Amino acid sequence: MKSPHFILLLLLLTISINSFSQEITTDTIVVFKPIRTLVNPSTTVTIVAEFQPKIPVLISHWTKKNIVGFDLNEISFSNWNAGGVSSISGLIKGEFTRIHTLEKSKWFNELIVRYGVNKQDGLAIRKSDDAVRFTSTFGYRRDTLSNWYHSAKFNFNTQFTSGYNYPNTSSPISRPFAPAYTFLGIGAEYFNKKKKLNIYISPLTMKNTLVLDQTLANQGAFGVAKAIYDLDGNLILEGEKSKTELGFLVTNFYKKELIKNIVLENRLSLYSDYIHNFGNIDVDWELKFDLVVNQYVKANIGTHFIYDDDIKTTEEINGVQVIKGAKIQLKQILGVGLVYSF
Repeated sequence: MKSPHFILLLLLLTISINSFSQEITTDTIVVFKPIRTLVNPSTTVTIVAEFQPKIPVLISHWTKKNIVGFDLNEISFSNWNAGGVSSISGLIKGEFTRIHTLEKSKWFNELIVRYGVNKQDGLAIRKSDDAVRFTSTFGYRRDTLSNWYHSAKFNFNTQFTSGYNYPNTSSPISRPFAPAYTFLGIGAEYFNKKKKLNIYISPLTMKNTLVLDQTLANQGAFGVAKAIYDLDGNLILEGEKSKTELGFLVTNFYKKELIKNIVLENRLSLYSDYIHNFGNIDVDWELKFDLVVNQYVKANIGTHFIYDDDIKTTEEINGVQVIKGAKIQLKQILGVGLVYSF
């Protein structure tokens, strides 16, 4: 008869200990001193209860998103009466974002990389896409009800490898960091998270054009001051490797799901230099439609439109490269590929 009373006492103590432990949030060790049982006063029981602390939940103000993808396009002919050229092309791309958010401030960082090649039957491998773009924007607002931020923005654009005016591969028309563009300015930014709309207006932005290849700099490529030669063709002064401008910048980003699994993404950048030809606007506009098949398969259709008065075109006349005026640059994209987010 002694045993059931002893077990009942232990059970009651265990229940009371478990109930109390739900409120303990710090390291605590509770020791019950020896007590005498009611059944047998000569018998003592010592119970030691140790409570595990609750691990605090760390809240990070950083959010991140990483997207990598691979697009593949292929066409092949064998005994095809209508004729055609077999070709295959691939594009590796990545988008990496890091955002630090507080009640009154926001720091947005984005890195976009793309590199694509194309191989046609009978021709060497050619580059089809090449881009490195980094954007960092810090904004501060006076109250949490406003969507307008006092902002500072930095942009950097360049490429991975040399570019050529195919089929001429002996003289590159661009190289890594030739050109490279940096934009640094201050202004106001409107950010609407729900509508995924971003508009940045900067009345004071410094644009720096880098041409770190001396051959291209001597040619005056991408608007830098070209080299000076004497009448005999001897080099007197090398071309400058950089050009600095101060102007007005407007950028826009907008993303919206038009209908289920069809997403529109628009990126626009407009810049005009105050000192040289104010009102002559440099345009960089990307429009893309993502057609989502599932979580890992996506098709995309898009265009990329660029106009920069400093980028002159060249044309070969009688074996001589002749510099022409600026022209509209247009790229069209159609691809299907794999996408992985983490």
